[in-house]
Amino acid sequence: MAIDLADYEKGAPFDGDYDAALAEVQKRLSRLQVAHVVCNLRSMILFEGWDAAGKGGAIQRLTMGWDPRHFHVWPIAAPTEEERGRHFLWRFWQKLPGRGRIAIFDRTWYGRVLVERVEAYASEREWRRAYDEINEFEAQQQADGVTIVKLFLHVTQEEQDKRLADRLDHPWKRWKVTPEDFRNRARRDDYLAAMKDMFRETDTRWAPWTVIDGNDKKAARIAALTHVADSLERIVPLEPPALDPDFERYARVQLGLPEKR
Repeated sequence: MAIDLADYEKGAPFDGDYDAALAEVQKRLSRLQVAHVVCNLRSMILFEGWDAAGKGGAIQRLTMGWDPRHFHVWPIAAPTEEERGRHFLWRFWQKLPGRGRIAIFDRTWYGRVLVERVEAYASEREWRRAYDEINEFEAQQQADGVTIVKLFLHVTQEEQDKRLADRLDHPWKRWKVTPEDFRNRARRDDYLAAMKDMFRETDTRWAPWTVIDGNDKKAARIAALTHVADSLERIVPLEPPALDPDFERYARVQLGLPEKR
C-alpha cells in the first residue's frame, strides 16, 4: 500500500505515563545493544523528515542508555568539495557500521532525491537514476548482513511553523534555525512531491519505510524508539552465546573460584 503522509497528521498526545514508557523502551534498547555487540551484528538506523520534525530529539533519547563505543551518529550535511567530485554514495560507504556496531544517520543518502532534486543540485537524470542506485546499495547491505531501519518523521506545516517560532524565541535554540529552513519551507509542495516519489520508489521489502506522526513530540519519540527496539529484537538472539569452557576454567582458576559443575 502506498505511503500517504496525510495519514500521519493526527498528532494525538501520548496515551499513558510518558516518563515510564520512555524508561521502559530505553531499558529494552540497552539490553538489545549488548546482545548486538556480543553477537557482532551490524545495523543502520536512518532518520529522515522535515526540519524541526524531532529527529535530533528522537536520536538523543534512542542513544541515551547505549555504550558510545559501539554506535556512531552521523549528522549529514551538504557534501564537501571532495565528495561532490565522486559518486553521491561514496561518502556513505565510509560510514557503514563494522561488526557489533550501529550507525545512526541524521539525514541520509535520500538527500539525493529530496533536497538535491528540489534545489536542482542534481540534474533530473541524476536524481531519477538515484532510486535504483539507492535500492541496490541498500540491498547490498542487507545481503551482507546489515539490518536497515528507515524512519521518516512527519509534521504538518502548522506544527513546523510553531516549532521554528519557538526556536527563534529561545536564546539557546536560535542556532538551530537557518535561512535554509525557510527556503525549504517555501517549497513544501515540491518536497511533498519528491517525498511521494521517494516512498513509491524506495519502500522495499528489504528496507521498508516507517513513517512516524511527529506532531506530538512525546508520542513520536515513543513510537520511533519502539519501532527501533522491535526491529532489533527480530535480529538479536533471545539467549546469550555459551561461554567457551576452556576460557571459563582458566578464568575460574585465576580468580580462585571453584570449578563450575
